[in-house]
Amino acid sequence: MGKGGEASAAPNRKITIEELAEHRTPEDAWMASRGKVYDVSNWHEHPGGSVIFTHAGDDFTDVFNAFHPATALKDMDKFYIGELDDTVEPKDPHLATRFRNDKQKSFEKAYRDLRTKLIAAGMFTASPIYYVWKCSSNLMLLGASIACVVLSDSFAVHMIGALILGLFWQQCGWLAHDFLHHQVFKNRAYGDLAGVIIGDFFQGFSVQWWKSKHNAHHAVPNLHASSADASDGDPDIDTLPILAWSLKMAEQAKESANARFLIKWQAIFYFPVLLFARLAWAYQSWVFVFGGYGQHSVKGAKKDRENMLYPGLEKACLIAHYMWIAAICSYMPLVNAISYFIVAQCGCGLMLAVVFGLGHNGMSVYAADQRPDFWKLQVTTTRNVTSNMFVDWFCGGLQYQVDHHLFPMIPRHNLGKVHKLVESFCKEHGVTYHEANMMDGTVEVLSHLDAVSKEFIEHFPAM
Repeated sequence: MGKGGEASAAPNRKITIEELAEHRTPEDAWMASRGKVYDVSNWHEHPGGSVIFTHAGDDFTDVFNAFHPATALKDMDKFYIGELDDTVEPKDPHLATRFRNDKQKSFEKAYRDLRTKLIAAGMFTASPIYYVWKCSSNLMLLGASIACVVLSDSFAVHMIGALILGLFWQQCGWLAHDFLHHQVFKNRAYGDLAGVIIGDFFQGFSVQWWKSKHNAHHAVPNLHASSADASDGDPDIDTLPILAWSLKMAEQAKESANARFLIKWQAIFYFPVLLFARLAWAYQSWVFVFGGYGQHSVKGAKKDRENMLYPGLEKACLIAHYMWIAAICSYMPLVNAISYFIVAQCGCGLMLAVVFGLGHNGMSVYAADQRPDFWKLQVTTTRNVTSNMFVDWFCGGLQYQVDHHLFPMIPRHNLGKVHKLVESFCKEHGVTYHEANMMDGTVEVLSHLDAVSKEFIEHFPAM
């Protein structure tokens, strides 16, 4: 429990906006929601992991609503320390705009009202038939891959099977994503269990590792941490020394000759790097679940690992994952088996990362202590992909990435309807909303990487 449990005896305390903003680290974390301030310092027992600290020093009303049922706010009562006093204007103009501007308050009320309307319209209710079909049709891909191996001795057919296996893993990623965002089951235990089966056993990724990383990404997409000891940065843009998404990020690598070389040519290296994305994620999952070196990229991962929901089941499922892959490979000559494994891994990495990259890469990047409100943050850091039947299937609902980030618990089959309302709302309120087809979006990502490279070279020429 954080300090809030000790301090809750002073409910009439008035806390200014500037005072709130000073408490930004996990060891000293204050947060506000609907005018109430909570002290969650050192609350590593939070069920969602270290994501709780992404909004330290800030308002967490809307990100909390996005991930929790309304009743969950009662669990915060033990951390309550006082009321937010917004009558005192902060010296920082950014804080003044965020917390005291009447137009801003009206905008926030409008998008909260929209969320209420979507709930009333049943947009948060999943179709069981849809998800039965998605799960069963995805298993058909696995069956097709296995058939290519056991029914043929051809190297070419085996490689086709490897690509199908990579596609199966990619589609498992989207399914696990849906279940773990609690889009399918209202009972979160069922969603988590389905996530372990699809994510750990079929795909080979740790559910808890993914949730720790992905929840933080959703909370603070494309944000640079406000300080080295804060946890308010997006782990998905923590890609140095290989890729830099802003000049501020690239500056951290200016003293390293190897990093300078990689950043200079990052637009060229982008696709080759994606080929190895799945292997990197699978390795991080294994290290996370089994303890390993105790060092990996997810901030707060040690505590998150200790709080895993199904630690024994995750270990068993990850081991079983590699056992069934080995069983398939046993039907092939050694060269074919090694090639099958590598092609499947790299093919899946490319197919996963292309979709991930389209979602946020090349969009706005902010400093965490200069972030806009929840709605503008999600919309301006996110790119939608123009939808068609292939895109709907291949991207697994993430073609509506903007809409998903605003309402992560809406099932993917309802996002098309929500998309029209969100687009209209953004136009009405003058909020930038960006959409591109897969080709144009990819060009935008590469162009952005090239622009950062040129800016980096200009500002930090080689010594």
